[in-house]
Amino acid sequence: MFTGIVSAIGRVEVVSRNGGTGRGRGKGEREDGLALTIRAPYKGLKRGESIAVSGACLTVARVVKGGFQVHVIDTTAGRTLFGEYATGRRVNLERALRAADRLGGHLVQGHVDGVAEVVRTERRGDAWVYDLRVPAEVREIAIPHGSITLDGVSLTINALPGPDLVQIALIPFTREHTTLGALRVGARVHVEGDVLGKYVRQLCRTTP
Repeated sequence: MFTGIVSAIGRVEVVSRNGGTGRGRGKGEREDGLALTIRAPYKGLKRGESIAVSGACLTVARVVKGGFQVHVIDTTAGRTLFGEYATGRRVNLERALRAADRLGGHLVQGHVDGVAEVVRTERRGDAWVYDLRVPAEVREIAIPHGSITLDGVSLTINALPGPDLVQIALIPFTREHTTLGALRVGARVHVEGDVLGKYVRQLCRTTP
């Protein structure tokens, strides 16, 4: 579980497709999917812990000097942009929430629902406003002033400008301390809808 409050920006150092030689499996066995080695400033990382990488909860498979390696399985790759990542890509990072931590954002599972695309940007005072086209299952549970996660960043929905759109606003701090400051029309990001909205939707579907 996460909060959507980014604690560091990492950088992809190595992209290994088809996983290479599996560590943690039998000697010499291969892992399918994708392995990413990410440079990060974290101390005390351990194998097996969870880190949200641009909003997707991934398991640390190896701890390396100055960072860590994660394995992206095919099902995760199918709903994310990880298959397009290349060396040098900047990523938002957040370590898993501890029970005593402050919940500064909202409850984020790190289970990416799909990909959103920026279709419009507008400068309003010292903030930037973005309209994004989101998957239908995310738009269905979106409400004004509700929560949404973009590339691992907890944000508030500003408005719903269209049947498949959500609007968010970024303050200067968020633009400077996350990768979202680089958003332009046509940019695509990971999106996760509010988990509370998902439970309400499911209850409404199953309650007679």
